[in-house]
Amino acid sequence: MNQLLSFLPESVLTMLEKWDSNVLLITIASFLAWLAWRLIYSRLEILVVKTRFHWDDMVLAAIKTPISTFIWCWPATVSLGFVLEDHFSSKLDWLSTLKLLLVIGIFIWATMRLITNIEEYALTQKNRDDTTIQAVAKVARLFFIVIGTLTVMQAFGLRLSGLLTFGGVGGLIVGFAAKDLLSNFFGGMMIYFDRPFKVGDWVRSPDRQIEGTVERIGWRMTIIRTFDKRPLYVPNSIFSNIVVENPSRMLNRRIYENIGIRYDDGAKVATIVSEIKSMLEQHPDIDANQTLIVNFNGFGPSSLDLMVYTFTKTVNWIRFHKVKQDVLLQIMQIIKEHDAQIAFPTQTIKVDSLPVESALTQAPNVLHQQVSNEY
Repeated sequence: MNQLLSFLPESVLTMLEKWDSNVLLITIASFLAWLAWRLIYSRLEILVVKTRFHWDDMVLAAIKTPISTFIWCWPATVSLGFVLEDHFSSKLDWLSTLKLLLVIGIFIWATMRLITNIEEYALTQKNRDDTTIQAVAKVARLFFIVIGTLTVMQAFGLRLSGLLTFGGVGGLIVGFAAKDLLSNFFGGMMIYFDRPFKVGDWVRSPDRQIEGTVERIGWRMTIIRTFDKRPLYVPNSIFSNIVVENPSRMLNRRIYENIGIRYDDGAKVATIVSEIKSMLEQHPDIDANQTLIVNFNGFGPSSLDLMVYTFTKTVNWIRFHKVKQDVLLQIMQIIKEHDAQIAFPTQTIKVDSLPVESALTQAPNVLHQQVSNEY
């Protein structure tokens, strides 16, 4: 080895003796380290694809870019220190702080990427709860951001004990100044933990004009897409003061109809009621285990009213209306098969007839009375 080095020029030998303080050699070393990392990454990528676990894929994908950045930025920081030391006689203490900040930043960056990868993977799984997954991911991001921020403050020489003491007093002041923001934050936490609804649910409130599909649950507000496709931005604190219905969690949908039969078909009402009830009990889309009522319910102004009360098996809005249409058509067919008719609003005028002689006798008197009233 020494014999090989003896053939090199003195300038090169001098450069090699001070390789750890030469910017060019440090840059070349960084390039070689980056090539080595790319080779190692390609080999690891082949290995992790063959495993049954997905965690190793997500970890490897998360650290790929941050490590590449670290390989270039760390030597660049060292080189910057050598260049500046040649121009300044004083020692550059802030370079050590810059290196520490670089390490902290790379760690937080890799952690954020890993959390994002885990969140995206969890959202693709079956039987997932989107709201819980997103909530845990947000809390994890917030936790590491706070830890990183405190570490950076400590790197700059700030005492955390004093900072926490100030935070206790300052937090009280900020709490009064930003009470609406904090109420929305804790309202979002209430939604995450109580889970009255989740992303994708259809919700409505009888207290407010809120109805639509939940698109996103944020820390400050929830985005609801109304049925006419308008976005509705609702502050989270609102949900702690109103009643929220979640039709998406219904077990059944109800069919409740009052059907009128003509008074002329009163003798056929019992048979019609019996056949309608039998039809509903045998219908494949009607849940016979739930309440099922078909009764003659009362005398209407122009009809004999039948009450039909039952529940469908489906909760899907579109499918429910198809089932309801089929039920109503079958009821109409049953009524028709018994030569009965569905009633509609009618009025019967009764005219009393008088004998001809009496009518002729009373007509002049009635005409005379009408003429007298006119004058």
